Amino acid sequence: MSSGGSASGGFGELLRSLRVRAGHTQERLAHAAGVSVRTLVDLERGRTRGPQRRTVQALARALALDAADRGDLERVAAFGRPRPRLAAAPSGALPLPRDLSDFTARTQALARLRALAEHPGGDSAPVAVVTGQPGLGKTAFAVHAAHTLAPHHPDGQFAIDLCGMDERPADPREVLARLLRALGVTERAIPHDTQDRTGLFRSIAAVRRLLLLMDNAADEDQLRPLLPGRGNSLTVVTSRHALAGLECAHRIDLTLLHREESVELITRIIGAQRVAREAQAARDLADLCGHLPLAVRIAGQRLAIRPQERLGKLVAQLTREESRLDALRAGSLEMRAAFALSYRRLTPIARTLLRRAALAAGPDFSPETAALLAGTTLRRARLCAQDLADRGLLQPHPETERYRFHDLLKLFATEQLAADDDPAALAGARNRTARWMLTRATAAALHFDAEHRRAPDGDPDPVTAPTGPEPARAWLEAERAQWLWALHHAQAAGWHRQVIDTAEAMHWFSDRTQHWEQWAEVFQLAVAAARALGSRVDETVHLNYLAWAYNMCTYDHHAALETADTAFTAARESGDRLQMGWALGYGAGALKRLGRTGEAIAWLRDSAACHRDNTTPQGRLAELTTLNTLGIVLRETGHAGQALAIHLSSEAICRAGIPGQSPDLIAVYHAATLHHLGCDLAVLARWSEAEAPLRQALTAFEAADMPAWSSPARLDLGIALHHLGRHKEARATLITAHRTLTELNHPRHTEAAAHLRRLPDCTG
Repeated sequence: MSSGGSASGGFGELLRSLRVRAGHTQERLAHAAGVSVRTLVDLERGRTRGPQRRTVQALARALALDAADRGDLERVAAFGRPRPRLAAAPSGALPLPRDLSDFTARTQALARLRALAEHPGGDSAPVAVVTGQPGLGKTAFAVHAAHTLAPHHPDGQFAIDLCGMDERPADPREVLARLLRALGVTERAIPHDTQDRTGLFRSIAAVRRLLLLMDNAADEDQLRPLLPGRGNSLTVVTSRHALAGLECAHRIDLTLLHREESVELITRIIGAQRVAREAQAARDLADLCGHLPLAVRIAGQRLAIRPQERLGKLVAQLTREESRLDALRAGSLEMRAAFALSYRRLTPIARTLLRRAALAAGPDFSPETAALLAGTTLRRARLCAQDLADRGLLQPHPETERYRFHDLLKLFATEQLAADDDPAALAGARNRTARWMLTRATAAALHFDAEHRRAPDGDPDPVTAPTGPEPARAWLEAERAQWLWALHHAQAAGWHRQVIDTAEAMHWFSDRTQHWEQWAEVFQLAVAAARALGSRVDETVHLNYLAWAYNMCTYDHHAALETADTAFTAARESGDRLQMGWALGYGAGALKRLGRTGEAIAWLRDSAACHRDNTTPQGRLAELTTLNTLGIVLRETGHAGQALAIHLSSEAICRAGIPGQSPDLIAVYHAATLHHLGCDLAVLARWSEAEAPLRQALTAFEAADMPAWSSPARLDLGIALHHLGRHKEARATLITAHRTLTELNHPRHTEAAAHLRRLPDCTG
């Protein structure tokens, strides 16, 4: 293992450290190597700095050195043999760039580098790679770190720009020549070959404590010859690429600033008094810059040269998305230029994918969406997305294969769409993506069709199609923004039948995800599509679905009542008693939530009458739903006994089954009925009897993965346990209920919190 020392005594110091490590005395090593003790003493004292190759080989055999140590010993010996004359002063100095006096944040990243400098550890000289998206201040951080760590590297600090983003990045051979000149090697002593230059450079670096800043590296092949081998020299590399193939590197991935750090940077640039006068504007400015250090600095520099300008003025300019990148310019600092530098280095397909991905809906997107928009294969899209993430142009999700833009990068990509893409091609990309998304969404939603329970077909890509309810739900959840955008696109494009078919397929799935406010949007689009087609039947069905969504998802009960009334009128005109009954039921739900319970009961009785004579499976299911709802209203109006009787009759229907309806669907209805029974018994203070049906309901809802149903059941079970005096169990149940109800934005989450407060502190 190499030890520190001067260049002039390099071979002697290295030989002595290797001898001591091997446990040899000078006499023993001299005898084993076949040299005199006097010769060995002269070598170790630096009197003979460049022994002949055969002497070095004999010493290496005697010390039983491995290939790496043998190579180090030979390189240092070779450095001494020619007796190269070092220049009186370095002829090619590579000083560090000027540090920024207003440098802000990055405390943890700097601490990691300091730890490397103070305790390099291991045999290899430490290398730190600083990566991150354009504008994160990689170079500024590396320069600041180099100045901060300079005292730990007394033998010199050197910086070199590797020009990684230029058309012709720096040649490693030429870089090595510059480094060797900066280290004091004369021009005549610099080897011609790149490999020999690397060897000489590593021999020198192995016995010195150097700090090397390699800024803007192009790739691993450019960088590898420039890295020290062994010793305590620290190399800090910056690159717009992840340099994933670089071995044994310590990686420092810079992230966006926190809001308070962004404001602190603005404060250091323009002064605390000015920020204090417009504190909220400073915070807004940081947000609009996306907490990207370069953008924040540009904004600060703009304000610095206009001392009379208010921060609010710049905030107003940045608020306009279409001109935000125009405003983020201060002299030679320009946000758009920073992005364009990386964009120009991309392959044509990567540029297309980056631009087209800006069309994706929602905060992130999948490789599938990117492939559809870019008009390429999924495999190619995956490779491109990974490469863009490695270059810092996309941000990968830490758990799933999804990607997102920084806000400013998305604006840049959108600008490139207008510059580089034909409008007809973009229209085709949108149409292709919308049709594919709706077809996949329809097939995925049909996994939850409780009436038919058939394996869905028609997926646009059977190889990647979800294969069951859980994968289907995961896809529908992840791509919610994308298929909802596709529905809007389809409606605008006049694909009305596809809109209706997709919404119809979503019907049963929506019942499992009542907490999604978007269901009102889905069924609004379906109603509009039905009206555009002149289909009164489809209009009535989706008006009822929409009334349900207003009631259960957005809690807009006035809209629910109005929509249900419209649905009832349409159904009556067409003589559809099934839809008349559903409309009355949904209207009753709205009336009840609006406090008009007497009217709600009357509407529910009329709804039951509509369904009573309907012997079809759909009619019996509708009657069961209406009876359960009627029981709820009776219970909540002080008639718990009547409610219990109705729910007991509903349970009997569930136990008997409904011909033509799947057992799984009846199991869900049975669970709902059990929940109602438990609540009836609770109101009657029959707590011990209430526990069993509530537990059964909770178990069934959880098995069906219906959190919008299981969470209220868990709340009611927790309340029952409280009244039974089982406070420890009640607390655990209510805590879980409160958390899940809050996550679902369910109105009963405040009720859960209130019951938790009523529990005694003791456990039991």
